Amino acid sequence: MQPQNEPNRAQSTQWNARGGEVWVEQQAMLDRLFRPFELLLADTLQASRASEVLDIGCGAGATTIAAARLLAGRGRCVGVDLSVALVEAARRGADIAGVANAEFVAADAQAHPFDPGRFDAMISRFGVMFFADPVAAFANIRQAGRADAGLTFIAWRGAEENPFMTAAETAAAPLLPELAPRDPAAPGQFAFADPERVRRILTASGWRDVDVRPLDVACALPEADLDAYLTRMGPVGMLLPQLDAARRDRIVAAVRQAVDVYVSAGAAKFTAACWLVHARNPA
Repeated sequence: MQPQNEPNRAQSTQWNARGGEVWVEQQAMLDRLFRPFELLLADTLQASRASEVLDIGCGAGATTIAAARLLAGRGRCVGVDLSVALVEAARRGADIAGVANAEFVAADAQAHPFDPGRFDAMISRFGVMFFADPVAAFANIRQAGRADAGLTFIAWRGAEENPFMTAAETAAAPLLPELAPRDPAAPGQFAFADPERVRRILTASGWRDVDVRPLDVACALPEADLDAYLTRMGPVGMLLPQLDAARRDRIVAAVRQAVDVYVSAGAAKFTAACWLVHARNPA
C-alpha cells in the first residue's frame, strides 16, 4: 500500500514499484558506494550535538541507522521515505543491527504532518531532489524543526559534471529510442544542479543562512558489482527487462564498453560531483 496524501504521485508510483524493489535488491552495493556521504553527515551531526534528527528520503536506512548510533543514549533519528519497500528494508536493517533508536515512516515528506518543532537537525543523502513542489516540501520540513534547527543535505550537481552517472544512458541512447531524455527541470537526480535555484527554494520556504558549496567525493564501485549497477539501476536498467534477449545483449555490451574507461585495479572509479547544503530554521 502506498503512503497517503501524496502530492508526488509519480515518484511514489515509481518507488513503490520496480524502482523501490531494485534499490532493496541492490541495497548492500549502494550502501557501500555511498558510505563516504553517510560518514560526512554523521560527522556533521557529531559536531551539532543534536538529539532529535529527521532523515529525509532515507531509502533503505543506512544514514538513519548511522545517525541513530551516534545519538544512542541521548536521542533518536527518524527516517522518512515514500517507498514502502525501502522503509520495510530499513526497519529490518535496524532490527538486525540492534539499533532501537531508529524509527522509520513511510510517507511523503512534502505533505506528512510531522510533529511541529520536534527535530533539532534534518539531514538527507540524495533524498530531497524529487519533490514536485520543493518550496512546499522544505516549508513542511522546516515547521517540524525547533528554533535554530539545522538542515544539512547532499545533492548531485549537474549531469555534465557526473559523466559516470549518465554513461549508461549516453551509450544506450542510439540503441534504445524508448529512453526518454532527462528533463533537467523535473524532479529527479539532477534537479538541484543549479545552486541559485537551491538557494531560492530554501529561502522561499523560510530557511535562513543558506550555504551551498561544492563537494567532490572519490567513489569506487567494485567491478564485481558493475554489471548489476549498469543493468539494474537507473533509466536504462528500468527498460532492459522489457526487451528481447538479443537487443538487451547489444545494449549491455555498449554500456559496458562505455564505462571501461573508469575501470582500474578491479573497480570503477569516479568523482561524485555534489553540493553540500546547510541552512538554519530561524522560527
